[in-house]
Amino acid sequence: MKRFERARSIRFSDCDPAGIVFYPQYFVMFNGLVEDWFNDALQVRYSDIVTTRRVGLPTVRLEAEFKAVSRLGDAVQLALEVGRLGAHSLTLALQCLGEHGDVRMRMRQTLVTTSLETHKAIEVPPDVRDAVMRFAQIDS
Repeated sequence: MKRFERARSIRFSDCDPAGIVFYPQYFVMFNGLVEDWFNDALQVRYSDIVTTRRVGLPTVRLEAEFKAVSRLGDAVQLALEVGRLGAHSLTLALQCLGEHGDVRMRMRQTLVTTSLETHKAIEVPPDVRDAVMRFAQIDS
């Protein structure tokens, strides 16, 4: 399966007083990864989707598993794979990996496409659907 990855350093702002990642910060890191994936891999500007096209991508389901700590200064790899593409939603498999490929944290996240005017679910926009299918190598 095709994977989108980004290297990242664990920053002071990611950590709690013990010097390890404060768990909600992983959600912030992965949100940034999703934005980068849209912009760089899908070639669909995330900012345009939200601000111009008024399409929201709220999380409707989130499963997280914390396997090992990440500390201030650690070099990690954030990774994203497409788990499922539905009519109104997209499920992603996300991981934070240590320098030697050890899983620090992983999660499964389902995003639903919504109208930011009505806040109701809408179909995944055709250009986004096509881009996800190309990325994930899904046949139509």
